[in-house]
Amino acid sequence: MRDLRVAIVHERFTETGGSERVVEQMHAIWPHATVHAAVVDHSALPPGLADADVQPTGLQRMYRGGPGYAHLLPLLPWAMAHIDVGDVDLVVTSHHAFANRVSVPEQCLVLSYTHTPARWIWDRRLRAYEGGFGSQFGLAAFAATQRKADRRAAQRPDAILANSTHVANRVERWWGRSSTVLHPPVDVSRFTPDPSVTREDFFLLAGRLVPYKRPEVAAAAARHAGVKLVVAGEGRSKGAVIDAGGSHVEVLGGVDDSTLLDLFRRCKALVFPGEEDFGIVPVEAQACGAPVIALGVGGALDSVIDGVSGCLVPPAQPGGEVAALARHLATFDSGLYDPGAIRQHAEKFSPENFRAGMLRAVEGLRT
Repeated sequence: MRDLRVAIVHERFTETGGSERVVEQMHAIWPHATVHAAVVDHSALPPGLADADVQPTGLQRMYRGGPGYAHLLPLLPWAMAHIDVGDVDLVVTSHHAFANRVSVPEQCLVLSYTHTPARWIWDRRLRAYEGGFGSQFGLAAFAATQRKADRRAAQRPDAILANSTHVANRVERWWGRSSTVLHPPVDVSRFTPDPSVTREDFFLLAGRLVPYKRPEVAAAAARHAGVKLVVAGEGRSKGAVIDAGGSHVEVLGGVDDSTLLDLFRRCKALVFPGEEDFGIVPVEAQACGAPVIALGVGGALDSVIDGVSGCLVPPAQPGGEVAALARHLATFDSGLYDPGAIRQHAEKFSPENFRAGMLRAVEGLRT
């Protein structure tokens, strides 16, 4: 199976995140595969792709580097459709917007690893959190032109892997396709417990501070509960977090991996207040033996076992999230959770298990 001629198609390499780690693991399976992307910032490539053949499209001439790519958004469907994958047996897409638009040889197998169907195309509520492409009106107008093409492109893959049950439900609802859940890889070998470190009396919020993650909800809940929340992250919602949390919030800004590891090991629990497709941070925290307090929606339903690796806060009516989360923060007892059991659960999301799942999916296509 490893002798297959394979091409990997990713949306873009503009910053390093969970989807780029997925491509890194795909390339570990097929190290001779060419990796195609609309645009490439080589500083955003994860270490496992440092020596890979990563090829951008013609849009590279218009790309200015860094995370900013919004000016290219209207051209991305065209760019992805004109990628030349060459004479290959299998194309594996890493999809969250346009990767499934890629044109492939007629007899070629296609496996789509779907982080999510593009939220801004299909859901007005989720589109409200997206930024960078003009006004919300402009984004809505562009989304309306893309729905038919997005659904049509989703019919081409021979199989779809969804990164969570939450995403699998979107795939069925928006694309009319069934899918198999394969959770993304998390580097659980890097995030480990340290029994010699004592847990302290603070909660942790980690990750990008952007609106759709709703970090201000966690900050307001900490203030309401009268507990300390340490915030490790940067983003445009930083001011909202400070305003919501007041003196109960300590904002560290962006931190390096060693500092984040230390925070995971020392915190009372990680707080996860948003609705995400999957969410890598809760698994990283659990790999360190830290329990997670998460809103019981989205990817957290896959990554957190209520009563074992943390607690899931039942979704509240709009406006009631702060009070619901605050009640859990005020009464949370980390001593009720076994760090060993939490770590054992996190190990299920290892890169090795992800690679094995990918190989099973490809074998299924060939039988």
